Amino acid sequence: MNNFIFENRTKVYFGEGCVKEYLACLVKSCETVMFAYGGGSIKKNGVYDEVTGILQKAGKRIVEFSGIMANPTYAKVQEGAALARKESVDMILGVGGGSVMDCCKAVSLAARYDGDIWEDFWARPGVIEAEPLPLGVIVTVAGTGSECNGGAVITNEQKKVKTGRDYPKLNPRFALMDPTYTYSVPVRQMVSGGFDILSHIMETYFSEPNTDNVSDDIMEALMRSVIRNLRAAIQNPRDYTARSNLMWDSTMGENRLIKMGKKCDFQCHNMEHQLGAYTDCNHGCGLAVLHPVYYRHIYKDGLPKFVRFAQNVWGIARRGQTDEELALAGVEALADFVQEIGLPTTLQELGVTDRTMLREIADSCAISAGSYRKMSHEEILEIFSECFA
Repeated sequence: MNNFIFENRTKVYFGEGCVKEYLACLVKSCETVMFAYGGGSIKKNGVYDEVTGILQKAGKRIVEFSGIMANPTYAKVQEGAALARKESVDMILGVGGGSVMDCCKAVSLAARYDGDIWEDFWARPGVIEAEPLPLGVIVTVAGTGSECNGGAVITNEQKKVKTGRDYPKLNPRFALMDPTYTYSVPVRQMVSGGFDILSHIMETYFSEPNTDNVSDDIMEALMRSVIRNLRAAIQNPRDYTARSNLMWDSTMGENRLIKMGKKCDFQCHNMEHQLGAYTDCNHGCGLAVLHPVYYRHIYKDGLPKFVRFAQNVWGIARRGQTDEELALAGVEALADFVQEIGLPTTLQELGVTDRTMLREIADSCAISAGSYRKMSHEEILEIFSECFA
């Protein structure tokens, strides 16, 4: 395995009833809590009332920061930071899925930093010396794994750039994870989040080193778990076992553990991020469109790993097939799974109707150093074109 340093300071409280049991103690030292959330779905499913009730009973002053969008913008981050400073917030409590958590991490830094956090920390990697505002999260959607890392994907609308950075200092102090909070998520959102989990694991799996390593063994088990439990959750959205497994699969995919000793790819994420920056498309759905096509382009370059994927994840027997045939069968099994779970398979289904914009989007994509074959912007355009219809 490659050398690595592992760090994760987020404390996880997992299971049904964990919010009721632990939240009041976790905010005990705070006077003013910024309660951050998205479009208001938590007001319909009872989560809002439960959380505010706990905070009010604990005597906390609540400052609401709502309207965090699916692809959080830098402007929204600045709005949150200004509010946190104005109201002398002691802690941010982000309640929602990955978008809310990502936005809150950036707000926690911007509230304590005098400079331009986009230019200093997202446009390029930086070193965080300031201590961000304390952040805790309550997870309502399984998908991004943002609850146990310092990663935040932010869209700069003016520059049309969507970028993610992971800074350990931005890790939430705590994450409350009650699988029953995910029950009310629409099936489509649950499925797209589930594919995002699978994507995170694949992006790490399909990268060097290819020699025997613990991370690859763990990832194969995680991918099988995502596939099995996503199927079960589609059949019964209130299957607690399936929803709890998906929630922990999501965390395991992005808590840095499986990335130890791995180079990581994330070229597909780079491509989807720019699609999102230009079109505001759903992240998990965009990944579902891109992954099979991208892997058809690179599977020969990572042949041994793609053979393992076919055999150990999808259970495909060799039956006289060559390595190339077996590897491709694994990619096609992934494509079939996308269709099975009802996710889109073309960019047009994502709402991308202007083919002429694909060149500009392709040229704006970052190039991953971890891919089995380094992409060119021309090949990224080919992939987009093949995905179009």
